[in-house]
Amino acid sequence: MSAYAGMSVYFVVPDAIDDPDRVSGGNVYDQHVREGLRNSGWDVRMVLIAEDCASQTAQTLSQLPDGSVMLIDGLIAVRESEALIAHSNRLRIVVLAHMVASLTFEASAEATQVAASVDHEREALRVARRIIATSGWTRSELIAREFVEPHHVVVAYPGTDPAATTVASESGGRLLCIGVVAPHKGQDLLIRALARLTDIDDWTCMLVGSLDAAPVFVDDLTQTIERTNLSTRTTFAGVLAGSLLESAYSRADLVVVPSRNESFSMVVAEAMARGIPVVASRVGGIPEAMSSAAAGIIVPPEDPWALEVVLRQWWTSQGRRTELKAAAVEARETVRPWSATITVIASTLNEVALSGTEVSA
Repeated sequence: MSAYAGMSVYFVVPDAIDDPDRVSGGNVYDQHVREGLRNSGWDVRMVLIAEDCASQTAQTLSQLPDGSVMLIDGLIAVRESEALIAHSNRLRIVVLAHMVASLTFEASAEATQVAASVDHEREALRVARRIIATSGWTRSELIAREFVEPHHVVVAYPGTDPAATTVASESGGRLLCIGVVAPHKGQDLLIRALARLTDIDDWTCMLVGSLDAAPVFVDDLTQTIERTNLSTRTTFAGVLAGSLLESAYSRADLVVVPSRNESFSMVVAEAMARGIPVVASRVGGIPEAMSSAAAGIIVPPEDPWALEVVLRQWWTSQGRRTELKAAAVEARETVRPWSATITVIASTLNEVALSGTEVSA
């Protein structure tokens, strides 16, 4: 019998957790947590919260029994900090921090809005018994911003599913870039780099991810692609999941992650699990996601020239491609399994379940 048999947790997540049209790293992580905890013996009671229903969280929390253990997705926790504060003395709250929410908000908001976001994030995290961060970088950032006490934060890195090793093409020309098409993912930086590489034949680039989050950005990106004559080489694939996403990975020679900010990057971890080399920006937790430094190339953020140099070397040096591919295949042996993620989360929830009713200082 599992050590956690009979333990229960209310898992508060966005209602889009299983929506195939709204695939995100956070939703995938939450799905694995749900299934992993259930397989460990936990009674996981899902609580789905709509993004546009401000009063739903407060109403829902008021219906949970006193003393309940509640694991809440960090995006909801920050957005609904007042509801968390109101119920923090009777519920055992654990926040799952996929990112530093206010940091993501800073790039596109007014100073007063950013200040309000910072306050909400600090308030939400300070009433939690524990915070589970998905990378060491996120943990460090939360501590540096004085949102949390160090002893309240643990790290549960995203895992990867078992996957077959991919086979490289002779030219190495198949690029794959996965992520919602939006400014923070930096697809524009990649396109600017590729625009200076049209003298090299036989390369293509597939952009996988939602086109609905930032329509103005998508329009600008499309115009740039057309203006620089990349239309025949670049494909917007939209959201892919399941076998379609697996097929995209299987055809990739190189995964490119040109993000402007990234708390971890499950795309990097998934590429490593398949033995695919990676080129990625040195931001946030991306270096932590690389299970082997030899299997990837880290470039400065906001630097399309650096991307151009690395990609040109990739395509003009067969030896370099062979070296990186061999390192990526070897890195498959060191990727983190989801079972390690669940072990940390289950242990943290169990600790909170056995704690007293008052929030510790």
